[in-house]
Amino acid sequence: MTAQTTDALRQRVSGQVITAGDSGYDEARRVYNFMIDRRPAAVVRCSTPADVAAVVRYAVETGTELAVRGGAHSVPGFGTADAAVVADLSGLATVTVDPEGRTATAGGGVTWGGFNQATGQHELATTGGIISTTGVGGLTLGGGIGYLSRGYGLSCDNLLSAQVVTADGTTVTASETEHPDLFWALRGGGGNFGVVTEFTFRLHPVGEIYGGPMFFELSDGADVLSYFNEFIRTAPREYGGFPAFQMAPPLPFVPENRVGEPFVALVSCWTGSPDDGEKVMQGFRDVARPVAEHMGTMPYAALNSAFDALVPRGLQHYWKAAFIGDLTDAAIQAHMEHGSRVPVVNSTVHLYPINGAVHDVPTAATAFGHRDATYAAVIAGMWPDPVDNEAHTRWVQDYHAAIAPHSHQGGYVNFASADDQPAVAANYGANFNRLREVKRQYDPDNLFHLNQNIQP
Repeated sequence: MTAQTTDALRQRVSGQVITAGDSGYDEARRVYNFMIDRRPAAVVRCSTPADVAAVVRYAVETGTELAVRGGAHSVPGFGTADAAVVADLSGLATVTVDPEGRTATAGGGVTWGGFNQATGQHELATTGGIISTTGVGGLTLGGGIGYLSRGYGLSCDNLLSAQVVTADGTTVTASETEHPDLFWALRGGGGNFGVVTEFTFRLHPVGEIYGGPMFFELSDGADVLSYFNEFIRTAPREYGGFPAFQMAPPLPFVPENRVGEPFVALVSCWTGSPDDGEKVMQGFRDVARPVAEHMGTMPYAALNSAFDALVPRGLQHYWKAAFIGDLTDAAIQAHMEHGSRVPVVNSTVHLYPINGAVHDVPTAATAFGHRDATYAAVIAGMWPDPVDNEAHTRWVQDYHAAIAPHSHQGGYVNFASADDQPAVAANYGANFNRLREVKRQYDPDNLFHLNQNIQP
């Protein structure tokens, strides 16, 4: 990108254009995963949807690679690339709530923290993730698994419409009645089809929830996982928790002499009455006595941000994902063997249940192609020191290989790493062929390829 073309770009947009010679470039080019160290030609902090359209047209006209950044949480670092122009959506951060109609409209740069703060004022919510700094856009486009999935479906199941800048730089509305094929593909097909500058969601009555974490001894872990597997088959849909492997962080409710030890954890979110939630949680205490727990009532937004401090921007990241049916005895054994070796307090393994309301939606109704699974597992390797990259990456890979015989084909695209491109068809699952057809229609030249890419 020459100075002349950079000047031309600046003239097209109202937002800030940052290049290597500008103050703040090193900060602007960074993404959440500090294992990613790219030097884009320009970062455009888009302040309007028109800015986004201008960046897309500029990339096409100049043949410059295009990266799209929402929350910047992409583990493979798809929100940046060497010599690329980055459409940074963080300036599109407005959330508008219609409490009577139970809908909310969010800009493409909104995080779940911002979204939940706005909707929580009306005791409303929709399915988001479990880290509040995650972008609404990336999570939703990949499907959207979170605490409310069993009760209200995936994030994409609650999407009512989207404003999309397509590969030719035009802006369209995608919904059940307008560009329905594009709307179908956006709900689970990732960022392959355009840049979504605005999302409108259905909301649900969710105010205070009952929940929090429990930590169990590894010696009780197999029993806890086995009980959870039976429990979740018919659990009330008010329950949206998940089992995990986690080192105990230095928190007041954790015995000081147990901080830093690995445990089987259970993180629970109950949207019904606290009394009923306490009865549900007692079932786990009857299986094994928790070493530590911190259960209580809190706003849903508080639970959604409870683990933010463990995963700040700037860690090294390498993740793997798997879809799972039942947790068989053999699968539990594999998880216990490798999960117990979680290397640092930032790293974790989560087994998100995706039955309940997720299974109410037919597989062909949206692009999300794994509605036959019961769990979406993520082995999230996260650590502060690059010197540990090889060892901790190997832990993730060995773990993933060990559970593969007990898993379905494919994993959740939002948890996939850069080296998972060979598995992209399996990761998108049953709807991959139709996704390719929509890709050919809306992005035949594969402008939007910095993602878990669907080749047209």
